[in-house]
Amino acid sequence: MNDTFINRLLFFAVLSLLGACTSVGPGKLFRSASPHDQYAQSLRDARLERTALGTDWLTTADRALKDSVLITVPYRESGYFSSSRPFALGYRLNGQRGDKFIIKVDVQGQEPVQVFIDVFELNETNRDPDRLSSAKADTNLLELEIRRTRTHLVRIQPELLRSGRYTLSITREPILSFPVVGRDSRQISSYFGVPRDAGRRRHEGIDIFAPRGTPAIAASDGYISGVGTNNLGGNVVYVSDSRRNQTLYYAHLDSQAVQQGQKVSVGDTVGFVGNTGNARTTGPHLHFGIYSSNTGAVNPLPFVRRGTGPARQALLAAETLGDSVRISSTRAVVRQSPNGDAPVLRTLPRSSAFTIVGGTATWLRVDLPDGVTGYVASSVVEPARRVLRRASLPVGTDLLEAASPQAAVIETLPSGSAVDVLGVFGSFQLVRHTTGLTGWLSQAP
Repeated sequence: MNDTFINRLLFFAVLSLLGACTSVGPGKLFRSASPHDQYAQSLRDARLERTALGTDWLTTADRALKDSVLITVPYRESGYFSSSRPFALGYRLNGQRGDKFIIKVDVQGQEPVQVFIDVFELNETNRDPDRLSSAKADTNLLELEIRRTRTHLVRIQPELLRSGRYTLSITREPILSFPVVGRDSRQISSYFGVPRDAGRRRHEGIDIFAPRGTPAIAASDGYISGVGTNNLGGNVVYVSDSRRNQTLYYAHLDSQAVQQGQKVSVGDTVGFVGNTGNARTTGPHLHFGIYSSNTGAVNPLPFVRRGTGPARQALLAAETLGDSVRISSTRAVVRQSPNGDAPVLRTLPRSSAFTIVGGTATWLRVDLPDGVTGYVASSVVEPARRVLRRASLPVGTDLLEAASPQAAVIETLPSGSAVDVLGVFGSFQLVRHTTGLTGWLSQAP
């Protein structure tokens, strides 16, 4: 049987088992498993984890968690994955309590592709990350509210035996609606934690200035758990956000517009901006606070600050994906993440060749022949098309698929064969034979 036929058999076996896994009822084995976990278990149930393809898929999934790259949001990247090689991406990003991350993967391919999106929370040791959320099996979109300020890890992995070009985008939005009509986080003038009363206490909220009488609105769905007056806050309203186990506090109101026990929805008016309480010497503003039943006062800023908007990174041209490129400068570095301050994984001399697998127009995500994946600035590479030199093989030589002594042999080139040298990597040279075949030679001609 040829490889294509074997791959088809594996594919239909996986589909059959995966369908059985997702149809089980409550209380069964996979009730709380993620789509990725279900798919991995289907491979094991079919004993496909013992095949090279199944083993590589599982190994690639684990490696993406260990070899993740640090990014800043908003971020987007495009790339290509092949049906012949399991593929996964891992990204680390810092999330503050109150953030909401929107993770989306668009895939273009000849056949529909299921892409697994999982988000993990890293602990202090960065070992055994805890899975927080996963995209549903029928969607390539995941929205996640951050409940603890931690580093989070996003893993993206497509199913087996599918090819496609992907575009990943990650943006940030606030969890709550802004609590003052016609204002946004640019109108905040006093922040959480600043000293008050000569340092005797700390500011447990944010102050949003607006004209007297401007509506203060419910920033979340909930119910009114308190309406009253106190010395510091003047006229105050409490909105219980039971979904998140927290209370929203509105203070210095000119007047209240709700009653205790009343249900409210996002955007409902709860009162009007004023300067009652200890704010009588300041201009009208809303003091907005958040109190968690577990941790007390919480910084409201991440909950309401403006979102990042769409990612602005320019994407790679589709035709460059999968291309071989080489270093055009004297030397260049391969970095762990797509920024100039990231740790250096490799330093490569001029003419070092490798393959583009993704990235942005500024930072190329590349696979080095020795298996390292990292980012190279696009400004220091050029297509490996122009011939560096022409050579004649003194003896018969194997043309290899990769720059490795264990790589498969494409063809054995006879003595005297003419080849064009296109790049190098270590003791290997990337060459093109006169027949058009391209591969690696383990010794310099």
